[in-house]
Amino acid sequence: MERVSSEVSAANGAAYLPRRSTMKTALTWASVFVALIAGSLLIAAKYRSSSTATPAPTPILAVARFDNETGNPELTRFSDGLTDTVVEQLTSQSNGRYRVIGNAQILRLPREQRDLTAINASLHAGYVVLGQVQRAGEQTRILAHLIRLPDQTHIRVVRVERTLADPMNLQSEVAQKIGAAFSAKLAAEANSTASSSAANH
Repeated sequence: MERVSSEVSAANGAAYLPRRSTMKTALTWASVFVALIAGSLLIAAKYRSSSTATPAPTPILAVARFDNETGNPELTRFSDGLTDTVVEQLTSQSNGRYRVIGNAQILRLPREQRDLTAINASLHAGYVVLGQVQRAGEQTRILAHLIRLPDQTHIRVVRVERTLADPMNLQSEVAQKIGAAFSAKLAAEANSTASSSAANH
């Protein structure tokens, strides 16, 4: 009887061994599965966070009144008209890359009262256009400066010298040239900013 009893016990023990092994394997696979699910959730969360990041705000471009530096008061009307035409050209060529402000009171102040720091603070402008109308012998020289704020760095300058035989045509020609040059520069600045931001992420 003792021999039979011991044999039965041995047989039963042998029968339990595969069950323990199977349970251990199942637990191992379950752990692997949980780790994979957790990893997938972390990757998905990171992707969702990067894809839903707040886009950079559209920069604001302020256009100050062009200064008549010719000494001829009659050319103030020309410089004011040029300012308005530049605003129109910059707006039409923006393609949503920037917003233009040209009628704020702070932008109509004379040069000696103009404060770029105040323009940046009050209008939240990232860029400002300053313009000058000057005499160059028999010709009229027009300078337009694109300045980044708040560091007040010149990033583009357009210079045109023409006779003032046809003021309206000259305003249109110069404004188109300024609009094309400054719009292209602002697009390049935006691309550079976007590339830097992507690299940091």
